Amino acid sequence: MKEEVLNFVKNLDPECIQQTAEFITLITKKDLITKILSELKQDHNFRFTVLTDLFVADFPSRPKRFEVVYNLLSLKLNMRLIIKVQLKDKESMPSATSIFSAANWYEREAFDLFGIIFDEHPNLTRILTDYGFEGHPLRKDFPLSGYNQVKYDEKQESVIYEPLDLEQEFRSFDFASPWQGPDNVLPGDEKASFKPEPSKK
Repeated sequence: MKEEVLNFVKNLDPECIQQTAEFITLITKKDLITKILSELKQDHNFRFTVLTDLFVADFPSRPKRFEVVYNLLSLKLNMRLIIKVQLKDKESMPSATSIFSAANWYEREAFDLFGIIFDEHPNLTRILTDYGFEGHPLRKDFPLSGYNQVKYDEKQESVIYEPLDLEQEFRSFDFASPWQGPDNVLPGDEKASFKPEPSKK
């Protein structure tokens, strides 16, 4: 049945790329995504009627840095299908809300956290971050501390936003494990006068 699904999608997109995975994973073009999703859902042989998830992955080093990933489920075949679309920064793609109603909030989440624009979405507004939030916090280039801080102002008796003011600089910590044995020297230990002897077994 996997071969039949692959051949079906290849007929819709001859340039579709298959990736090796536990499930069928395909990479297609953004212009064909709504056609492929619609055909897979409506075809009586396959009936991929459930959109279980839609999410985005960010790969800043790639020319097309974003991957929009659709996870489909066919209850008829008891089979899962993963379809990916690769996008450049600031590139939009068609909305799948007319095919799967579940795509509505998934696409709003992708817009909020990654800045992906879905054309013809009925209400593409932020869903997880606050009103007036700057940037998209799940992009790899978003600063760890953000741009603004929120606090309660005693004088104004309300919550206010203001530019970030760090009381101390952000520090990089070394997470080397001290449980790897006495032969492992942690940063700073090279200055110690006492050197532990290797364990004898």
